[in-house]
Amino acid sequence: MQDIKEQLKTIINNLYNLDFEPEITLSPDNIDADYSTNAPLKLAKELHKSPMDIASDIKINFEALETVSREGYDPSEVTEPRNDGREGTGSQKLQINLTSPGFINFTLPEDYLLNSINGLSTDFGKNISTDSFAGKTVICEFSDPNPFKVLHVGHLYTSIVGDSISRLFEYAGAKVIRANFGGDVGLHVAKTMYILQQKKLDELKIEDIAKCYVEGTAAYEDDESAKQEITKLNKEIYKINAEDIHGTPLADLYWKGRELSYAYFENFYASIDLKFDKYYPESTVAALGLKTVKEQLDKGVYKLSNGAIIFDGEKFGLHTRVFVNSEGVPTYEAKDVGLIFTKWQDYHFDKSVVITGSEQLDYMKVVLKSIEQFAPELVKRTSHLTHGLVKLPGNVKMSSRKGNFLKAVDVLDMIKEELKTEYNTVDDKIALAATKYAFIKYKMGGNIIFDPKESVKMTGNSGPYLLYSCVRAKKILSKTVTQNEEGVSPQGETRGAVTRELAHNPGGSAISSHERNLIKKILEYKSVLDEAVTEMAPHKLANYLYELAQEFSRFYEACQVVGSEQEAERIKLVKVYADTMAHGLNILGIEIPEEM
Repeated sequence: MQDIKEQLKTIINNLYNLDFEPEITLSPDNIDADYSTNAPLKLAKELHKSPMDIASDIKINFEALETVSREGYDPSEVTEPRNDGREGTGSQKLQINLTSPGFINFTLPEDYLLNSINGLSTDFGKNISTDSFAGKTVICEFSDPNPFKVLHVGHLYTSIVGDSISRLFEYAGAKVIRANFGGDVGLHVAKTMYILQQKKLDELKIEDIAKCYVEGTAAYEDDESAKQEITKLNKEIYKINAEDIHGTPLADLYWKGRELSYAYFENFYASIDLKFDKYYPESTVAALGLKTVKEQLDKGVYKLSNGAIIFDGEKFGLHTRVFVNSEGVPTYEAKDVGLIFTKWQDYHFDKSVVITGSEQLDYMKVVLKSIEQFAPELVKRTSHLTHGLVKLPGNVKMSSRKGNFLKAVDVLDMIKEELKTEYNTVDDKIALAATKYAFIKYKMGGNIIFDPKESVKMTGNSGPYLLYSCVRAKKILSKTVTQNEEGVSPQGETRGAVTRELAHNPGGSAISSHERNLIKKILEYKSVLDEAVTEMAPHKLANYLYELAQEFSRFYEACQVVGSEQEAERIKLVKVYADTMAHGLNILGIEIPEEM
């Protein structure tokens, strides 16, 4: 498909002097072709020509192209109608036909399809590799939990999706740094510490911290005296961290709580096979943020307002935000300024990806717009991605402030419980695959519904379904290995690279429609990967793998592999399918079990 697209792009440029990006899609079921393009329809208005005339011009130029290689298809050869009255697709030439009101349809020659599978079966990794980010450094910041609070389902979601985006960049050749930014100082810490001081617990656990945060939030909102105490405590904690104070009861409690929080984070990330390369506590970037904002205050980027330093976002169509409060304390905004410059000092990144909840969208627009005034290149290299809320079926609202939220560990436990209920077994690989895929398959941006029951089903768009399809393919391959070890020769015989007895398939075709469809789907893989990298969209890869698994299921039901007269070639096809699925699932951070 990519070959045709490039040829089509060149032809349009040569014919009309236009830099036009054509779209090639799978042909509808009622069109006897593999791929179609509506390029003539899109070009008609600009060129003031009928779509069919444009389609005819393009077809003629395809036919006039010089032969490229017998290893692939020959775009200069157009099949003449069969003289035996049958409509088989056994041609070794690219077929082009036109349909009204202006579609161009392409049918790939079978030698191209079979040679493509032969090539992939011998060197899969080389044939699907890309170097679009080779030699570049990408820093991906995601998850971003705050110490003194527990990880909730939103953190799990961003952790899984952020890791899959990181893996996409690694596939493209980048050196990727997985970074984690969290608030080790701030009101949330003061709210938690306010209650912890009162409880005087002998042994501090992460569950105690979670409960204390909820109680502290309620006290801050409902009790004016408590609010004043928490505000005062916030300043003291900021000083403890900034000056690295130890030895006081408050300081010792703070450092113990912070250490416990980070240990809890690390343990959880290990449970989902994720490791961060860099943690950026807010306290480590606050000083640089404060210094930078004050320097740019003198240059007119920021301005004073009632003793605070603000950025006037209104003149950019945004809103105004405070970067340093009236007491001289840097806010989240100033800390984010410090963060981007700290990242630059540490890595001199080519690209920085920041993933947050959608509620941070307007906030980040203001922060980045302010930085753009004095460091435009850093903003140009930064991409801010957002996601919606994760909800349970029934649209249940959850809030960490009120304590009725879904914890990250709860999600994994729910998946394991469903596996136990449904299949009377719990496999950690399957549970993790079900969890990861349940989140990755959604396009980032909107809210998603997390349904544990649907996530573990062996049918439908789920992680276990994909794993089962992979295990099935591996079993087919193992049977062939066993036969060969026992001295049983495959019944099929391959004569040359692409020869096969035509009599075994309807219409004289060398390959059946199910094989053809599976091959075409496999050949889409690299373009899907490239698109997923460019758009930072792992959901496109996830949904492609689901469609590929469906295509393999149809092939498996219709085509005998082991013991068939086409065993040799079909084994190659199964192997390439298994390699494609394993490669794609690895990018999604999903490991295939040996058995299911």
